[in-house]
Amino acid sequence: MRLRSPYDRQIFRLALPALGALAAEPLYILVDTAIVGHLGRSQLAALGAAATALSVLATFNFLQYATTAQVARASGAGEERDARRLGAQALWLSLAVGLVLAATIAILAPQVVALVGVEGQSADYAATYLRIVAIGVPSFFLALGGQGFLRGVADLTSPLVVIVAANVVNLVLEVLFVYVFHWGIAGSAAGTAIAQGGMAAAFVIELLRPHAPSRRPSRHAMKPLFRIGRQIFVRTVALYASFLFAASLLARMGDAQIGAHQIGYQLFLFIALVLDAVAIAGQVIVGRMLGAGDADGAYAAGVRMIGWSVAVGIVFALVLAPLSDALPQAFTDDRRVLHEAALLWPFLAAMQPLGGAVFALDGILIGAGDTRYLMWSMVAASAIFIVLASLAYALGWGVVGVWAALDVLLLARLALLGPRFVRRRWAVVGWD
Repeated sequence: MRLRSPYDRQIFRLALPALGALAAEPLYILVDTAIVGHLGRSQLAALGAAATALSVLATFNFLQYATTAQVARASGAGEERDARRLGAQALWLSLAVGLVLAATIAILAPQVVALVGVEGQSADYAATYLRIVAIGVPSFFLALGGQGFLRGVADLTSPLVVIVAANVVNLVLEVLFVYVFHWGIAGSAAGTAIAQGGMAAAFVIELLRPHAPSRRPSRHAMKPLFRIGRQIFVRTVALYASFLFAASLLARMGDAQIGAHQIGYQLFLFIALVLDAVAIAGQVIVGRMLGAGDADGAYAAGVRMIGWSVAVGIVFALVLAPLSDALPQAFTDDRRVLHEAALLWPFLAAMQPLGGAVFALDGILIGAGDTRYLMWSMVAASAIFIVLASLAYALGWGVVGVWAALDVLLLARLALLGPRFVRRRWAVVGWD
């Protein structure tokens, strides 16, 4: 890879604030865990169950990605009126989805908790937490739509400022509600819901600040968001289903295997934050360049982003490789778990450059609106993984077999997305 490129400044200008925002988002649950953890074991177990249930909301990131892709293309084409109108439609769509899910969570909280598997006092605490947090779910989705619009117009600094401010407010409110007002786990949930409401208000103000010809909900104007969003949703569900299937197989093997998997999986998610930042830059840059009619520039910028993402992945792999004994000890001192973690470690390290290439290609194809191909390629790769992981389980290959199948999952995605990128069938220019 060349040391310098004319696209480097633009990539880093977008990727660095995106990384900050991505890193700040998980702080909500970390703050909740730190505060609730001092209330007692039942409250902490309840929070874990609620967080597991709420993690499903991550599959709705299509609201953000679809908005970014469409707004970036319209903005790159100079169609600022259409870009602003799309932003308004994204808010209406996000609000509708958020209200439906909030009502579902509030009504079915006990059933959701039972599905996760907690019982007794912990189940009561978890249901209480979910019902209160449900109040903030529409705000959470409004923030997704707002972030998608601001990213599309290449403003990634404002989302970072808003998210960091919301995290500070959340911390202050939770300390006040839990330790001063003594509201317990309900106070933690209330602080999160209020902070999310303030975050949503800030994004709505930023989005509505520019003049738009119309902000009324329009099914016709929402149509491209529906199309791209539906395809990204299926792709995301297939990806999460693969990791869920892996966890279910390892849980059947024993506590040591699932414990080691949890360590590896959380490290994979943490590193993915860095690689996702480049993917977000890809969505913005490729969408704007194609909207402006510059297919060659979009391809050249895409090559550079893939190169940077792979390079970062290689660095992580080199850092991880010699830490197979030391790093897992930060999570546990159980010898059996440490043994299983050492077995999966080479596969975790090998994932990093593969993930770098795949995540960058994801961002490029989302920015180009080539999400139908992205969806079906993810479904195909997930099917391959499920077959291989099932075979590994049947043959008793343990954590090694399942994690080798996860590496094959990424290899399959790379084999499907790489040729698509090189052939440039995604590089369709213009706005209309």
